[in-house]
Amino acid sequence: MENKDRVRVAVLFGGVSSEHDVSLMSAESVLKNLPSKYEVIRIGITQDGRWVEYTADSKEITSKKWEQDKQLRTAVVSPDRSHKGILMIGKDGTEIVPIDVCFPVLHGKHGEDGTIQGLFQLAGIPFVGCDMISSANCMDKEMTHTILEANGIRMARWTVVNEEKLKDFEGFAHQAEQMLGYPMFVKPANAGSSVGVSKAHNREELKTACEVALKEDKKAVVEEFIDAQEVETAVLGNTQPKAAGVVGELVPVVEFYTYEAKYIDGTTALHIPGRVSEEISLKLRQTAEKAFKAIGCEGFSRIDFFVRKSDSEIILNEINTIPGFTSISMYPKLWAHCGLSYSELLDKLIELALERKD
Repeated sequence: MENKDRVRVAVLFGGVSSEHDVSLMSAESVLKNLPSKYEVIRIGITQDGRWVEYTADSKEITSKKWEQDKQLRTAVVSPDRSHKGILMIGKDGTEIVPIDVCFPVLHGKHGEDGTIQGLFQLAGIPFVGCDMISSANCMDKEMTHTILEANGIRMARWTVVNEEKLKDFEGFAHQAEQMLGYPMFVKPANAGSSVGVSKAHNREELKTACEVALKEDKKAVVEEFIDAQEVETAVLGNTQPKAAGVVGELVPVVEFYTYEAKYIDGTTALHIPGRVSEEISLKLRQTAEKAFKAIGCEGFSRIDFFVRKSDSEIILNEINTIPGFTSISMYPKLWAHCGLSYSELLDKLIELALERKD
């Protein structure tokens, strides 16, 4: 651990969110593809929130056998800026391990919502991806709508529901029906990968959908249904972000792009390049770069859009500040299609993290 000719990267994986298992898949792919020039420290976060250093085989991460490894040490980010590193706490005492950059391969709550980013900023440790404020604003769908629409970026028509509004569900439902019509989507405001998302076709389904979403978060966004192609863009950079030269298209076999369809049951077809005209593709990429800058993103983001079938209008759906990095994930696949390999992409992300001003 004393070879300081190499950049020391702490890869964080797991986490306490509902997307814990996806993080394990992403992390295993990242660890497999990180260039050998980096010295890598692996920090796993269990579902009950324990932070540990994992030193055994990375292939055991997705099987969760890593949690039972006999060599685990407690590992926590020190907020003390003189440390700029990890406190490793074992049976032989505590060791301060300085870190050059952290790579949070975490999805969902407490991974890409600004909480862990704020910890890195407090500690003065460079990290891959968006900062605390932009991460929080991209995770919170109400804030995403508010900020992007103020910057002239079209999103779906929407309203917000919480427990207070559900006390007068009939009144809320009437308002939502007048604004949006059926069907409509109900999404937890702060959850990723379609967790807790439902499609409501009538008032009874709307009530159930709201109840399901509010189990995941204290508020939910209710959006109009848009009959559209679902397309994704990959943006990379800090102050001068660039979108990958192609867009990807998702074609769910199920009614919409569920968590299971994304990661588990393989019921989504991916098309790279997406089946849109070059004019639409260019506009999507330009809009993605505009949204990236408007909400203050840095490093990378996958920005998802709808292209409405009736008139080809482009409607931004959401911004993912730590996109999936599994072997089937769209973000690395789009860049690979444009000639930037998975390993080169990881190298670029670490470079962007190190060049950013604290």
